Amino acid sequence: MLKKKTKTRDNVRAILTIITLFALWLLMSGIYKPLVVWLGFFSSVFAVYVMRRMDQAADAETMTIRLKPFQMVKYLLWLLVEIAKSNWAVTKTILSPAMPINQHMFDVPFTQSTDLGQTIFANSITLTPGTITVEVNENSFLVHALQYSDDDPVAIGDMDARVTKTEAVK
Repeated sequence: MLKKKTKTRDNVRAILTIITLFALWLLMSGIYKPLVVWLGFFSSVFAVYVMRRMDQAADAETMTIRLKPFQMVKYLLWLLVEIAKSNWAVTKTILSPAMPINQHMFDVPFTQSTDLGQTIFANSITLTPGTITVEVNENSFLVHALQYSDDDPVAIGDMDARVTKTEAVK
C-alpha cells in the first residue's frame, strides 16, 4: 500500500512538473503556433522523463553532503573577490602590448578529506582566471598557471585551507 501511494505521489509530482515547465515555456516563448506548442509540450515531457531517470540513478548512489553553511558562504564570498582580482590581472596581461606571460605547471597538495571538498577545491582553482586544474593525483592536483609567480603556491595553499574549513567531517 505504501509503495502504491509513493508511486502515485511521484506520478502526480511528474505531471505537475510537466504542466509547470510547459506553462513557463509558453510564457517565455511567446509563440503559439500549433507545431511549436506541441514541440514545447514534448520538450517538457522529455525533460521530466530525463529528470526521473537521473533521480532513480541518484537514488542508487546517494551521497551525504556535509558542509558548514556559514563557512561555505564565507568561502564563496572570498572566492568571488579572488575571481574578480584575477580577472583584472588576466585582462591587464592580455591587453598589454608586451603580453607578459609566464606559464608554469606545478603540483598543489590538497588537505580535504572528502571527494566533495577536493572537487570544490579543484573547481575553485579552475574558476580562478589564468589557472586550471589539469590532473588529479592521489594527494595533489597538477595545475597550469598563465602567469606563474612564487606566490602562487602560497595563495593556492590559502584557498586549500579555506575549502578544508568548509568541510563538516564526522
